[in-house]
Amino acid sequence: MRKEYQVKGLPAPLSHYADAVSYNGVLYLSGVIGVDSANNVVAGGTLSQTRKIFENMQLIFDEVGGGVGFKDVLKVTVYMLDVNERSDINPVRKEFFGRYKPASTLIGVNKLALPDLRIEIEAIVAMG
Repeated sequence: MRKEYQVKGLPAPLSHYADAVSYNGVLYLSGVIGVDSANNVVAGGTLSQTRKIFENMQLIFDEVGGGVGFKDVLKVTVYMLDVNERSDINPVRKEFFGRYKPASTLIGVNKLALPDLRIEIEAIVAMG
């Protein structure tokens, strides 16, 4: 069964998409960005945006319920303006994922959806 999620506390989508979609026990997160609920990009660069991304992911997990969390993330795809900053975000990843290590792909991009964004992360999550 398919279910779409629009999560309170996240900004309205920039186009025609859901924050997340679940189907057959798998949760697919759209690209999550480091913005507040008013769509303001978090100041402080890549590290601050990464922390906000994971906080926003937690809002999605809370909305989905059922104990879904970072321990259930199977795969992330990380889009960065500067892939050389990847080591800067690792401490934040470890903080949120703990001992769990998702499969991960890093892609360098020239531009993201909003000015001043430096990073965007999408995820595939097991729901139980």
